[in-house]
Amino acid sequence: MSRFQRSVSVLIFSLLLACASLALAQNEGQAELDQATETKLAAQSLDDLNRVVDLIEKAVQKGLDGENTQFAQQLLGATLLQRGTLLGNVALQLGPGHARFAALREQALADIERGLKHAPEQPEILLLSARLNVLAGGDVEKAREAADKAMEMQIDDPRLRANLLTLQAALVDDPDEKRRLLNQAVQTAPTSAPALRTRALLRADRGEFEQALEDFNRALEIDPKHQPTYEAKAAVLAKLEQYDEAIATLDELEALNARSIAPMLQKARIHLLQGDSESALNELNRASQRDPSNLRILLLRAGVHEEVGKTSAALADLERALELQPNFPPAVRLRATLLADDDRIEEAIADLQNLKQAGPSDPLTLLQLGMLLSAAQKHAKAAEAYGEVLQLQPDNWLALRGRGDAVLNLGKHKEAIANYEKALEAKADSPGVLNNLAWVLATSPKDEVRDGPRAVKLATKASELTDHSQAHILSTVAAAHAETGDFEKALEWIDKGLAIAGEETREPLVKERESYEQKKPWRELLGADDAGGK
Repeated sequence: MSRFQRSVSVLIFSLLLACASLALAQNEGQAELDQATETKLAAQSLDDLNRVVDLIEKAVQKGLDGENTQFAQQLLGATLLQRGTLLGNVALQLGPGHARFAALREQALADIERGLKHAPEQPEILLLSARLNVLAGGDVEKAREAADKAMEMQIDDPRLRANLLTLQAALVDDPDEKRRLLNQAVQTAPTSAPALRTRALLRADRGEFEQALEDFNRALEIDPKHQPTYEAKAAVLAKLEQYDEAIATLDELEALNARSIAPMLQKARIHLLQGDSESALNELNRASQRDPSNLRILLLRAGVHEEVGKTSAALADLERALELQPNFPPAVRLRATLLADDDRIEEAIADLQNLKQAGPSDPLTLLQLGMLLSAAQKHAKAAEAYGEVLQLQPDNWLALRGRGDAVLNLGKHKEAIANYEKALEAKADSPGVLNNLAWVLATSPKDEVRDGPRAVKLATKASELTDHSQAHILSTVAAAHAETGDFEKALEWIDKGLAIAGEETREPLVKERESYEQKKPWRELLGADDAGGK
């Protein structure tokens, strides 16, 4: 063999060694890939899937040839989608109220997003992604994108298409478009319980109760163990005043889930609609035996006790609620109402002031505080409380009216008028605001404030809105006519008021009548120094 031939042989042998070494280097991760494949085939738990992902990532990191790399990516995508589906379904079962929900959803969506890069044609997975994102705290835009992308794919399963249509309906605001999508979903899969349930809820929201009931019944025929459907059906039956049927539906629900207090609470509310407080209390007592520390039960039962005049029992429920959750605003506000009704108004005010100091400003608490301060003749402080409401909600007509009443009692007539005018912009058909504004315009001793013709118009509208049934409003109509100089009509209207006035309201109306007999308009200047507010 010549020196040249030996050199070629050495070169070829070197090249073969290099190729073999390169091949070995390119497939150093083969063992991990094989192990990942075996583990995936036998996977039965989340831990198994986690191990598959770890093995594939190690295999790719060590090195794989082109064909094995492609297979590894496909296997990784399938595993991620399987793991994301498992985590996503667990998250959906737990619901947004569960402490683990947010973390599970985040991990599920991360897996789904990575997995879809390797296997994008997955309408079922896109539906799951959309369902996870549409829940509280999710990305609604991503939910919409996922649902729209899935609908562009070839979907042979009518139930899957119906579920996607149902989800799309949840993502649109236009009621007519919702209806169209849900009708299409039901037409696509007539036995899809989710589509029927969702359309039933839309119909109920639109006041189409008979049609909603039909959909709920069909959904229950398909899925007779879906508990929220029984609750929704009972609510619709109650709207239709079919109370016995509603109670029977909740009895069915209770038979399905004897541990749930929800049927008892709903039955209590239905009994209250019927005016049957005793039966409502029986249901609430049953629920309380099952869950003694439930705030909803305690608050609802306190309200029923208040309604039947059992103030002590109502206060006991509220005290228990506040032991469980101190400064719980609904409980404090209801207790303040009870205390005020029991002539313990200073205690009620103190409760609300303590609640105000305990946490962030709450419009409902401030509004109630303003009302109680006004009732206690502390008009300056009441005006301040209403002003705080208006800092948070500038168009709150109740606060505007309340502040108008408060400053009127301080003798600030122009300021009162400004508040009433703004309140009418937000609530043009409020008899109380119309009446109070008309009263100032008719009776203020300040010449620059009065406007008799407008007072007649406003007071007459207030009286019409109340079917001429409130003596103090009829008195305002009379005062307005007197301001225009029409004392004949003033006497006519004040007599209408006297005809329906109770004993506690007759005396001021009699004095007003005497003024009109003397052809004198009525003038009223309320306390300008607000001695009660100091």
